[in-house]
Amino acid sequence: MSHDMAEWARRLLPFGCALLLAGCATYEPKPIAPATMATVFESRPLADTRLQTFLQAEEGTPANSSGWNLHTLTLAALYFHPDLDVAYARLATARAGIVTAAELPNPMLDLAGQYNTTQLSPSPIVAGIAINVLIETFGKRDARTDQAKALAEAARADVATATWQVRGRVRNALLDLWMARRRLELGRRRLEVQEQVLGLLEQRQTFGEASRVEVAREQISRDQLILALEDVTRAEAAARAALATAIGVPLRALDGVTMDFSAFDAPPKLDADTAHGSGRRRALVERADLKASLAHYDAAEAALRLEVARQYPNVTLGPGFEYDQGGQKIGIPAASLDLPIFNQNQGPIGEAIARRREAAANFNALQDGAIGAIDAANLAYITASQALAKANALVSSAEKQQSRAAVLFRAGQTDRLTLALGELEVAAIRLSSFDVAVAQRQALGQLEDALQQPVFDPGRPVPPSAIPPRSQEETANEH
Repeated sequence: MSHDMAEWARRLLPFGCALLLAGCATYEPKPIAPATMATVFESRPLADTRLQTFLQAEEGTPANSSGWNLHTLTLAALYFHPDLDVAYARLATARAGIVTAAELPNPMLDLAGQYNTTQLSPSPIVAGIAINVLIETFGKRDARTDQAKALAEAARADVATATWQVRGRVRNALLDLWMARRRLELGRRRLEVQEQVLGLLEQRQTFGEASRVEVAREQISRDQLILALEDVTRAEAAARAALATAIGVPLRALDGVTMDFSAFDAPPKLDADTAHGSGRRRALVERADLKASLAHYDAAEAALRLEVARQYPNVTLGPGFEYDQGGQKIGIPAASLDLPIFNQNQGPIGEAIARRREAAANFNALQDGAIGAIDAANLAYITASQALAKANALVSSAEKQQSRAAVLFRAGQTDRLTLALGELEVAAIRLSSFDVAVAQRQALGQLEDALQQPVFDPGRPVPPSAIPPRSQEETANEH
């Protein structure tokens, strides 16, 4: 190689290396510290400053101004719960996949050299350099990019699905807590009346006006009510723990927190259009899981296009330069390509066709399941509402009868035991009616999940207009 060429190579090499390294990413380690992350979780309060700012922007008033209701607890769960972090991380991965799919293949640099030991003049060195450039044909890169975009769209829909799942868990836990606390109130009232009945019978027994069997029967009823209240107390504790888990905070974060159960005390009455009209049609088009399934079908379509395009070979061009024993030669760009002789990519094409068929079947099955879930939840709601109307009528009738009995008692025409037995019957009917009311609210929750539309909080968007990037900020602090 001549002295001039060696000098130019020496000068250009640093610039070439710098150019290649300029666009390289650097590795930044982020180890996970389980103990630190657990400490951060244990210290999460509902009074978190950034959470309060988020709630203030969404609600316009502080979250705890009148108690934490279903909507504000849902927002807190969307802020804290790790399921949203996982969904957003998958979305980020899918978006990065678009960049990967759209990238052009890098050229390949080939270096070659020889040393002629038998001919030392004019120069024994043969040196060559070639750059191989791969040219993708028949729209392979476009198909690959479309597939990545469809997968990113599916990941975006999965974020909405995760949002609804978080909402459903918060609603179910809050509903269970409302149910347990209301049953405690009704059960304690019934136990109080039962104690009155037992006391009156014991007084009568001392005077020989009541049998031992009657007293024993009421004692057994009293003991059964006490055991039932203990079960409800445990159910309240379990519901409270489930609510903390659904929000993504430690259990002690709920200490001293006032709950607003108005969404369950007076749920909205649904019309037929919700489950059979526009609400149903909107659900079968806009449910997040259906959108994700459609996006997976689009990805399968793009994957099939890619495999069909792979029947046709790519072209590799290799222009070069060679220094041959004192002579400088320019290499004519040579093209190389695969020859589709032994196969024409029929196997991968067949697999892609099958995956597209599978994606279509998955969508059909998911949509059929959504229709069935909507119908089942709507039927359960209608049935429970009819039963609740009858139960409320029974409660009203029993209360009126008890009011008449109270009038007779004040007039001295009936005794206190008869009045207490009437109150005990009213308390039992109220508790039975409440069980029917719980079934109606549970059916409403199932309908909300099936429609993926807010039923208990109509008009309030789920997901909300924006969710703060708590995961990014807090995760950075955790690490």
